[in-house]
Amino acid sequence: MIDNNYVQKLEHVIKQMLTPLKGIPFPLIIESICDKKVIKYDPGNVEHLSVLNTLIEVAKWTCEEINKKGIIRTRANEVGNDIEEFVIDSLVKYKLQAYKPKTMSGKVKSTGYPDIEFKTPDGTNHYIECKTYSESTISSSMRSFYLSPSEDFKVTHDAIHFIIGFEIYKENNNIYKTKGWKILDAFEVECDVKYEFNSDNLRLYRPHMILAEGII
Repeated sequence: MIDNNYVQKLEHVIKQMLTPLKGIPFPLIIESICDKKVIKYDPGNVEHLSVLNTLIEVAKWTCEEINKKGIIRTRANEVGNDIEEFVIDSLVKYKLQAYKPKTMSGKVKSTGYPDIEFKTPDGTNHYIECKTYSESTISSSMRSFYLSPSEDFKVTHDAIHFIIGFEIYKENNNIYKTKGWKILDAFEVECDVKYEFNSDNLRLYRPHMILAEGII
């Protein structure tokens, strides 16, 4: 027999789960996931200012290279994947060690936050997340920054987390170029959490669930 009181409590818990959590500070998220601190950019810190000045040159050179070569993609939201390599090449040009971040276990993962890790000559680590926007999407409330917790996360150092956003536009034949950039301090980012329910094919295609099927 089903315990109605238990069912009601469970329904109440699920309803609470479906209520998104809003405005969670990004540094708190990172520290909770991997016990690493997000360092706030300090304009009065000479080392921080030096890194920012280098990133400004990196952003400029990245834009120049993108506009020379163009990025061919059918959809605008795929352009960011190509931009990462341009940024890495630019960081190396400016004498910085730059690479895809390794996880806590030492694996290199191309997906997930953050996109790039770079190291200054004094051995200080920093992270970059590459983003794209356009004139029509810069003020959009659609989701544009996200990360998922992982048991093997890619943040392994206390560091400043930068976001570099590139303004893109489309030329003919699905060629994308850029006409601007913005460098942000991720310390100031606020995130929302929305739970989801999911399943898998093993449970979806169980024989007793199939109403009809055919082979072509």
